[in-house]
Amino acid sequence: MAAYLVATVRILDAARYAEYSKAIAGLSESFGGEAVVKGPVGQWLEGEGDPGERVVVSRFPSADAARGYIGSPQYQAARALRDGAVQVEMRLIEA
Repeated sequence: MAAYLVATVRILDAARYAEYSKAIAGLSESFGGEAVVKGPVGQWLEGEGDPGERVVVSRFPSADAARGYIGSPQYQAARALRDGAVQVEMRLIEA
């Protein structure tokens, strides 16, 4: 069953976020992941949110593959680069 990582991202420090982005470039693909959507929220249709919020949706072949990506030493090392530079909420959805 496919699994999706859905992240909402609020960038606080663009330079440090760029370092994090470089560090994870291509990593999800090594776990079978593929980017479905990456970009800023264009319009709020219901509720309120941060106008600078970005959404990232990645598809994986399974929840185990998605968890493998997030738990990998490479991802965890890159994640340390974004501490304090980005606020992230990440969800795992199986569909």
